[in-house]
Amino acid sequence: MSDLPTDTGLPFMKWHGAGNDFVIFDSRGRSAVTTEALARGLGDRHRGVGFDQLAEIRDSDAADIDLDFWNSDGSRAGACGNATRCVARYLFDQTGKEALTIRTTRGVLEARLVKGEVHVNMGHPQTMWDEIPLSKPMDTAHLPLDGDPMAVGMGNPHAVFFVDDVGAVDVEARGRAVEFDPLFPQRTNVEFAEVRSRGEIRMRVWERGTGITLACGSGACATAVAAAERGLTERKVRMEVDGGWLTLDWREDGVWMTGPTAHVFDATLTKAFLESL
Repeated sequence: MSDLPTDTGLPFMKWHGAGNDFVIFDSRGRSAVTTEALARGLGDRHRGVGFDQLAEIRDSDAADIDLDFWNSDGSRAGACGNATRCVARYLFDQTGKEALTIRTTRGVLEARLVKGEVHVNMGHPQTMWDEIPLSKPMDTAHLPLDGDPMAVGMGNPHAVFFVDDVGAVDVEARGRAVEFDPLFPQRTNVEFAEVRSRGEIRMRVWERGTGITLACGSGACATAVAAAERGLTERKVRMEVDGGWLTLDWREDGVWMTGPTAHVFDATLTKAFLESL
């Protein structure tokens, strides 16, 4: 942890999007600071700060910024749609711009500010077994698991189950079991979706490396894609998650997501905390 600014502490921001909460570091102008130990320590809601994901903003030579994601167990995340929207809002407020590009391991994503709302293009869904990835070739539209889920990649893997009553699902038990199923060599996020109409879905989510969260942006995108692919909905839907509402629009250029963002507070990690990691 010697690269961390322990003498002065480490500033961070706390944000959430529909209850999906994040610690955000702005590391432009310096080296990246996040390590597995720091992410795990900060992710502890009793001894640290607590978050669903951690996002670190970095300088970029290919976009306006680079953005890295970490889960609360210290593992890396390939995509995080709600954190991307929160970071975009932070930068829009800071710069006055209404469009920017964000490079993640998912690729370069586009964000726009339209009538006060943040819209992010999360890219094209991945539906080939080796893109998601799965452990072997198979029909990704109908996985060989109880409940007939569909696998969709949105920069990270998702298994989407369609159910009659999402409120009756034991999300923790079923989510944990599917996350670690051998079909998913990188583990998986797990979504349970109840289709209310051709324009509305109720979804609950288990996120790999974190557990139950109030929302998941990439999971919402994956669910919207799966519902449209199965002919259950149109390609644009409103989605109720535990923490609020998101809008998903699967267009020719990718899956666009819109939803609320909230800047909760700014704070500084102490020297003692950093040295304890």
